[in-house]
Amino acid sequence: MQIERSCYQHGVVTTFAHSVRVACLAVWMADRLHLWYRVDLHSLIRAALLHDYFLYDWHDWDNGEHRLHGFTHGNTAVRNAVRDFRLNHVERDSIANHMFPLTPRPPRYIEGYLVTMADKISATRETFSMERFNKPKSGKPDCRE
Repeated sequence: MQIERSCYQHGVVTTFAHSVRVACLAVWMADRLHLWYRVDLHSLIRAALLHDYFLYDWHDWDNGEHRLHGFTHGNTAVRNAVRDFRLNHVERDSIANHMFPLTPRPPRYIEGYLVTMADKISATRETFSMERFNKPKSGKPDCRE
């Protein structure tokens, strides 16, 4: 997960920080909705932390390879997570389908819906935050130069 600490997700928020925020928000929503008897907390947290485990900076210029990032990164994240961790079916499904409705398949489990909702809320907050204009220079070459 070290690469997630150096890649920006939305504005000034790294992919790692975004994933932690999604996990915290998903747990908070499960609590507020009184879902403790229906949710596997361990799977919820793991799926939230790994939902963006795609291991590349999608902002970097790559001749268009990441052009469809929003549609494809769920499957990339599952592939990487399965390679590096032992995932159960709830975690796999939650990671793969967290971009619903952008991708056609909805999550099958309540954990997946919680990750999906938490991701949308976190991404919206991060994208529209005024802090996004204070992004530090990464030292990487700008692809638009």
